[in-house]
Amino acid sequence: MAWCFLLQVLDGLLAQYGTVENVEQVNTDTETAVVNVTYAAKEEAKVAIEKLSGHQFENYSFKISYIPDEEVSSPPPPQRSRRGGRASREQGSSPGGSSQSKQLDFPLRILVPTQFVGAIIGKEGLTIKNLTKQTQSKVDIHRKENAGASEKPITIHATPEGCSEACRMILDIMQKEADETKSAEEVPLKILAHNSLVGRLIGKEGRNLKKIEQDTGTKITISPLQDLTIYNPERTITVKGSIEACSGAEVEIMKKLREAYENDIVAVNQQANLIPGLNLSALGIFSTGLSMLPSAAGARGAAAAAYSPF
Repeated sequence: MAWCFLLQVLDGLLAQYGTVENVEQVNTDTETAVVNVTYAAKEEAKVAIEKLSGHQFENYSFKISYIPDEEVSSPPPPQRSRRGGRASREQGSSPGGSSQSKQLDFPLRILVPTQFVGAIIGKEGLTIKNLTKQTQSKVDIHRKENAGASEKPITIHATPEGCSEACRMILDIMQKEADETKSAEEVPLKILAHNSLVGRLIGKEGRNLKKIEQDTGTKITISPLQDLTIYNPERTITVKGSIEACSGAEVEIMKKLREAYENDIVAVNQQANLIPGLNLSALGIFSTGLSMLPSAAGARGAAAAAYSPF
């Protein structure tokens, strides 16, 4: 459907519930769009939310959220005209700052050889219970998915320090099992990361990755783009070296990935708060927003990790 026609229909719907001061297309580049709408009065905006929430048009459904003026203004409120069409940088930074003040749940996802899953779990689950207790983490081993696969994904939820500690313990368990069974001389660390974040991990001309390699004494490779599919948006970051070296590299890699993730959240928040009013996200037209940030479960046999911040 042509965008000009769709926006004409949208304008007509919005005008039914009050005086629309401004309609801004935040993004219409892909199949989903976000439109910020400013009404002359809060009451009008609230009526529009009530009437348009879940509204169906053709094959599209509207998802609507309300952004009151109080959320956009930074206390103490300076003298500003309420009819301004664009928020200042100070206004935009406030929501972003509050999101970073909270500890974001950015899980560590790793791939482990299927043959070591039993050792990681332990007899009657004692090993994994001890691991989660010591690191104060939640560890999901996706062992039932992808039957017959040579590797299984593990998702670790904890603080950054807890994730790193749990990862180190898993590496120790796998290396001990490999030594006892003589199944492998060296067990590499494999980290799963959404493709949208990997470019910033690599850095310009690969500088970030090279620095991590040099600082930790590891060899790091990343799976090619050709391995990506619509059902598998994650790339595999393989780290080779001693357990100590791999653990150090994990800390630095996750620091870069987490920073990229947090920056995306800030950018989405600032975009959503640019103009007080309605945030119309027509589902099925383009995928952006916090609901589409990486989920705890990933694509390697677990639920797909949808992520398309822009």
